[in-house]
Parts: sequence; structure tokens; C-alpha cells
Amino acid sequence: MQARSVPLLSPPTAQPSPPTATGELPNQARQIISDCLADTNPQIRANAVEVVATTQDPLLMPLVRKLLADDVMPVRFAAALAVGDLEYGQARDEIVRLLSDPNPNIKLAASYAIARLGSPEYYKVLCNSVASEDQTVRANAALLLGRSRRQEGLPYLYGTLQRSDSADKVVLQAAEAIAMLGDRQIYPKLWTRLISAYADDRVIGIRAMGALGTEEARNALITMLDDAVPEVRLAAAEQLGKLGCPTGEPEVLEIVDKYPNTDGDPQSQDRIKILTALAIGEIGTPPVTKHLPGLLRDPSKPVRLAAAKAVLRSARKRASS
Repeated sequence: MQARSVPLLSPPTAQPSPPTATGELPNQARQIISDCLADTNPQIRANAVEVVATTQDPLLMPLVRKLLADDVMPVRFAAALAVGDLEYGQARDEIVRLLSDPNPNIKLAASYAIARLGSPEYYKVLCNSVASEDQTVRANAALLLGRSRRQEGLPYLYGTLQRSDSADKVVLQAAEAIAMLGDRQIYPKLWTRLISAYADDRVIGIRAMGALGTEEARNALITMLDDAVPEVRLAAAEQLGKLGCPTGEPEVLEIVDKYPNTDGDPQSQDRIKILTALAIGEIGTPPVTKHLPGLLRDPSKPVRLAAAKAVLRSARKRASS
């Protein structure tokens, strides 16, 4: 199966110096993310922007702001979402300009951001866009309706979910967006993904269950800790950690000890390490976080980026506890 969150790249020629103390980890993590925001590979730049949005770290937003003018559409899209997520008002002028971008996906992202920045009338753009003939626009509109956390988006999402001409990616995104809005009625549809024969489908279902976050969803996630595929177990452990449930800690520790040390496909090993880092960041307990310094020194840039995200996520959890 493929880990969708972070793409794989060839190892860089130089590695960052190891941290000397736990207190240095957040600074090193920010440096890794900063470097990735300026990477020559646009997918790495976009992933780094998503990390900033997920970790809610305002110190990195000036760098994200610059990427609103990036030449590559997915990078501009991710940057606009980050501005909206963090309600980063300093970038309002750039967002207003993006409302006239020739790409409809960028207009959509800018509408989301400007609605979050105090112009709620642009929320209607998201509602209207789930009926777009462009399947990518339709899927992105569904994503942003879920991300907006506004219940009035539910009728639009269910309508999109039930349309016979919605592509599979649209159906999946609409279902996850409904879960993000906390509608329990979506649970049976998510469950069908958990029992799929395909590991990728099970991971999609796991992430949507994590977004739903109900007790029923949490119990379903716990059952996935027994899955035969390590990537699936790690995805379940990550989502349980997000819900404040460290039940997946033993599975993560087992995988840390076993899989990265086996011979095999380097890309497969990187996928395991990426998912391990993400799970560690959400679980945040000392037995798992002690592995983060090693992951920050990994030769693989995507692994280091995932570890940097984990450092900031676990730090945020400690600060809020």
C-alpha cells in the first residue's frame, strides 16, 4: 500500500546534526520544516505547508505566506488553506488576489481562507462548488466544507455523496467531510471501508473514523490495531492518539523495534517510518517519543518531515494537558 500523506524522495546528501537535548527538538523540527518549505520538489513544499497547518505553528507562517505566489498550483492551494486554518490575517491581501486566480481550485482555497478571515459570505462558494462538473473541484469543495466545521454544509455533502456522477475520490472526500462535521449517520459507510480487502481502503476508513471521533468510531479504531498490515495498525494508532487514547502505543513500539530494521524495499521501510512518526506525534507518551530524535536524523527527507510534525504535535499536546 502507499502512504498518501508524504511522498518519497531520494535521500539528501547531507543530514541535519543530531539534537543534544529534548528542549532543542522543536527548534530542530522547525528548521526541517523550514527547509522543506523551500525545497525544489513542489510535493515536499506542499507537504511542509500541510505540516504547518496541522501543527498550528504561527512561527512558520511567514514562510508559508511566500508560497501563496508559488508557481505550482498544489503548493498555492495548500498555502491558502493554511492561511485559513490559522486565520493568518497578515496574508489577507494575497488571499484577495487569489480570488481572481485562473485556476478554480485556487479560487476555492482562497474563498475558504477569506471566509475564515472575516468574510463569511464566501462560504457559499464552497457550497456551490460541490456541484462542479470538475471532479477535482468537487472533491476539494467537499474537503473544505468539512474543514469549515459548519453544519450547514451537510446537505451539500450528502447531495454530492449520492450523485451518480461523483467519482470515487469525491465520494470518499464527501464521506470524510461529513465525519469531520460529526454526523453519526455516516458511520455505516465508513465501516464498509474498514472491512475492505484493500489496505488503502482500510486506512481511508480509519482516517475518516478518526475525524468522526465518536465513541463508536473509537471502538472501531481499536479493532484495527489487530490488522495484519503494519501500515493499517499505525494509522489506527495515530487516529486513536488524536482522540486522546494511547491504546496503540504497544503496536507502535513493536513496529519501531521490528520493521525498520528488516531487509527489504527502502521505500517500504520509509513508509513504515513515516507512519510510525505520525503515530508517535499523536500518542505523545514518553516510551514512543524517545524515538523521535532518531527519526529526525533519518536519511530520508519525508521521514524527517514526518518526525518534525510529530515533535511539534507532541509538544502541543503536552502544552495543552
